[in-house]
Amino acid sequence: MFQHIPLQISELDESIIKHKSLALIQDKLITFDPFSHKGNRGHASLYAGSIGMMGASILATRACSRSGAGKITSIVPPSCFDLIHSTIPEALVLPNNITTLDYSSFNSIGIGPGLGTDQLSVAHLTQIFSYNKPMVIDADALNFLAKHKELFKKIPHSSILTPHLLEWKRLFGDVSHDRERIEKSVSISIQYGIFILIKGHISCLTTPKGNVFFNATGNAGMAKGGSGDVLTGLITGLLAQGYDPETAAILGMYVHGLAGDLAKVSLGEEAMTASDQISFFPAAFAEIRKLLYT
Repeated sequence: MFQHIPLQISELDESIIKHKSLALIQDKLITFDPFSHKGNRGHASLYAGSIGMMGASILATRACSRSGAGKITSIVPPSCFDLIHSTIPEALVLPNNITTLDYSSFNSIGIGPGLGTDQLSVAHLTQIFSYNKPMVIDADALNFLAKHKELFKKIPHSSILTPHLLEWKRLFGDVSHDRERIEKSVSISIQYGIFILIKGHISCLTTPKGNVFFNATGNAGMAKGGSGDVLTGLITGLLAQGYDPETAAILGMYVHGLAGDLAKVSLGEEAMTASDQISFFPAAFAEIRKLLYT
């Protein structure tokens, strides 16, 4: 199945990938019931942020608030409650210093951005995994998994891991080229029943069924701190609404990249930030619906 994947994914035709990505989400974009309310639009939770790294939590929570989810709860240090309240007034907050926090009322969980590995323990992560909720695992949660690989067998089925290249290397070791990285990701996705979204200019998603999807929206202006946190918040919000993990990952990659492309047109690559990507989510969703239904 890999014979058509070049050694380096930079050799792929981006225009073809963009066309195929749009086709994949064409029949899966949710059309909301006009009588829907926040209670049936999904409740997302984000376990992210720590003292000195609250920007990651704010970015992920803001992105989630622009995803379409009905409610968002940000799980942060109690001393940082005011930061969330003042920057994302739509969000609820819960303290992250309660290791027996009840996650049963949430429809999805995003964990890792800005968390710091000292905020986690094997018992704590095992407890979170035990709720078996649709889940995005990113950043410091991935770094913790890299040190405790025995936890892989406890990751909920169909969870989405979102490593950048260095995080991928920490998790799975070094490789000679992109095709080898993809082949190894497919093998691990099948073995553990998880999705692995490798972030980059052309992002790659491997699935528990052994499939591979590429996404080519986005640009070099998105190579800034916080972009991965934005993607985590977006996908977590999509999962909360009832998108299956494969669709949430594919749609999340596409929307995130398209928002970055729209930001580039308006702001240029140099000056755009991760916050700007979130600001263009509404335009990105509107553009997708226009492309699909006109």
